[in-house]
Amino acid sequence: MSEDQFTYESIGVIRTPFESPDGMPIQPVGDAAVEGVVELKEAYVDGVKDLDGFTHCILLYHFHASGDGAPLEVEPFLDDEPRGVFATRAPQRPNPIGLSVVEIKSVTDGNVIINDIDVVDRTPLLDIKPFVPDFDVPNNVDTGWLNASNSTIQSKRADERFL
Repeated sequence: MSEDQFTYESIGVIRTPFESPDGMPIQPVGDAAVEGVVELKEAYVDGVKDLDGFTHCILLYHFHASGDGAPLEVEPFLDDEPRGVFATRAPQRPNPIGLSVVEIKSVTDGNVIINDIDVVDRTPLLDIKPFVPDFDVPNNVDTGWLNASNSTIQSKRADERFL
């Protein structure tokens, strides 16, 4: 394998009430009431030891339902102007990797019960990392073009544009 190609295996699956991307929240903050379950494969169950001491974690996953192709300009859900894909959270990307910060409700028997999930059911899980504000929340942040859109993120839902 060359240095610019990689292979990853799923460590589990994310279970959610969303059968397709159409109509689901576009970010975890879009619907805090949505509960999901991270189901780890047996070989990885010991890896969640001590995760229950954290209130939140970062899920890294494979966008398995985002459609084909990876345009370098997209029309994001929070704007009607084309933007560079790397300045958006659009699911169609050159490497279809997603990230969500979710609330941990409980950790038992290789399952992590979570709130605030925004992914399609049966999404392949690549990794879990604890969310640590001192590491993950920098000071003096500017959100670029999103400054104009922040007020609508709570009510915005995905549509067919990335299917």
